[in-house]
Formats: sequence, C-alpha cells, structure tokens
Amino acid sequence: MSYPNEPYWGALTPGPAKIENYVLSVYDCGKLRMPTGQLVACDPFAAMQKTGNPAVAIPPGDYTVKVTLADVSDKSDGSHVREAYATLLIDDTASEVTRRIITPLHDAGNADPEIGEDGDYHGFPVDAGTACFVDAGALVSSMPDEATWYEGLFENDRPDSWFNLMDNPSHLREGLANITLPLAKNGENIVIIHSGWGDGFYPVVGGFDASGRLIRVHIDFMVVFPGDED
Repeated sequence: MSYPNEPYWGALTPGPAKIENYVLSVYDCGKLRMPTGQLVACDPFAAMQKTGNPAVAIPPGDYTVKVTLADVSDKSDGSHVREAYATLLIDDTASEVTRRIITPLHDAGNADPEIGEDGDYHGFPVDAGTACFVDAGALVSSMPDEATWYEGLFENDRPDSWFNLMDNPSHLREGLANITLPLAKNGENIVIIHSGWGDGFYPVVGGFDASGRLIRVHIDFMVVFPGDED
C-alpha cells in the first residue's frame, strides 16, 4: 500500500495515532461557503491571489471543514498541539475507501500527481506557516484590491485582522479561523489553518467512496508521517 493509502493515515480519526506517540482529536471549524465549487487550497498570506488560483472542482454548496489536531507533547498532556490535517467534507455520510493526491497546480496538467519512488510529491507551497480553504469565485466577488490585503486585512492592530483572529483562542481556537470575506454579500468566507510544523510543501488529497466519487478533500500537513528515519 502506498501514500496516501497508508495504514497510519489519521484524518478525522480521534484517538491514538497509528504512528508516533501522538493523540489525535478533531475540531469543527464550521461551514465553508462554496458558491462556484472551485476549491482553492493555498497559503493565504504568501500565495493567494484574487484570480488565477489553482482549484479543485467540487459541487457548489456549503461544506463543513474539520481539522485533525495532533498532541505531539512527550506526555500527551496537550501542551504541544499541531495541525495534522484539514478536511473539507463534501459528503459526511459516505465512507472514504481510497485516497489519491489531487494537488491543484498550474503546471500539473490534467493528470493526478502521485508520490514518486524517491518520496517526492506535488504539494502547494507554504511560506507563512498557514494554509486555507476558500472558493475561487468568492475571492473574485468578495475581496478588495490585492494591494490592500496585507495592511488592510491581514496584519494590523484591529481585533478582526486575520492574524489576530488566528491567534485568538476565543474565535475558534488558537491557530484556526473562519472569516467572512470583507465584501461578502452572501456569507462568503475563508477557513485558515496553521500548517502543522510550519513552512513547506503540502499535498491536497482526495478521499473517494467505493464508487470513485470525491467525498473529502484533505490537506496533509505531514505531522502523522513516518519521516526519513523510517
């Protein structure tokens, strides 16, 4: 069996991880509104654009986003928690039976990228320690000019700045945020997640039911992973 169909896969599976001495829990981040069904997974602070983002096509709708957290502390006492997976549930009643990498990339063509024999895989870049799920059409309709994003939305002294909401444990929990886009007319929003160990390249993984229907979209932050030593 090969990645991402390894037995240690732990998205949406609370309890002891099947690799490492980690304990997993699942946190509900609320709904993501997908008016066009073009799902963008990227670093919102370093890579997101108003247009032209690579996207995965799913049916338009409102979908629950859940984050699988890993307690990586030595004593499993909750003192060191990392985000292990982010998952958008397209159908939360169907069973996931197989997975494959579906990372949307400008240069990947129409083929599903696979993990190579040398361990290389297609993933989207993270340079600000953060990833997100957002609808591509919502960015077009509900975000202002890109030149205003950083100081106007992302990092400023207002409590509703995106950085401050991510750091606010009373919003969702520290490291997670569900934010209505500034020009939204119908609740268009973005879900932002700290990215596991931090910067890197992270694959988008599709979860499929027995008929081959896409029912989950995961970001794997490579926390529950054997590493080079294994």
